[in-house]
Amino acid sequence: MKLYVEGGGDAAILKSACREGFSKFLGKAGLAGRMPRVVACGSRADAYDSFCTALRSGESAMLLVDSEAPMLAAAQPGDASQPEDRKRWQPWLHLKQRKGDDWDKPAASEDLQCHLMVQCMEAWLIADRETLKKFFGQGFKENALPSTPNGIESIGKQQIYGALATATRDCKTKSAYGKGEHSFKLLALINPAKVKESSPWARRFIETLQTRA
Repeated sequence: MKLYVEGGGDAAILKSACREGFSKFLGKAGLAGRMPRVVACGSRADAYDSFCTALRSGESAMLLVDSEAPMLAAAQPGDASQPEDRKRWQPWLHLKQRKGDDWDKPAASEDLQCHLMVQCMEAWLIADRETLKKFFGQGFKENALPSTPNGIESIGKQQIYGALATATRDCKTKSAYGKGEHSFKLLALINPAKVKESSPWARRFIETLQTRA
């Protein structure tokens, strides 16, 4: 199976870092030995186009992109704590209605082939504050990160970016958080169990891979 992911930009070195970050994260999530082939696509539109092309070619494929916005209530019916309810969620509905996407659900696909990082990949990072603190070291301001008593999915993308910038700007051994410099290194280090605990959509993604990879 191929997993088409948003991330990596246009540079080969960043695409390589993206593949490595997701592969290490998924390996720790219990997929070692049956890993999907991670395809770093750069932009979200390129990820969608590549996924659609793969389906037309008859490939076994999944798509993983940022939700970029709070999830539509209609796209996640039922109880988020229940696996059977998570299977009924409709990410394609969210992506069709989100301004800036307007993506049609490919004819040959189903909702369990589409997965969302809600509301962005950096939300996964702040789910594991211990790893962030260890990585950035002296000067890291954990209290600058948003409170997550109800999980990470309600926190907006710009709020997360701003909080990471503030939390890391005075670090002694690392520069302030930069997506290209740090995001995929951190993805490779964070604990998938903490991400699953804080994000039902991440749990849905990992559960689906575990049954289909």
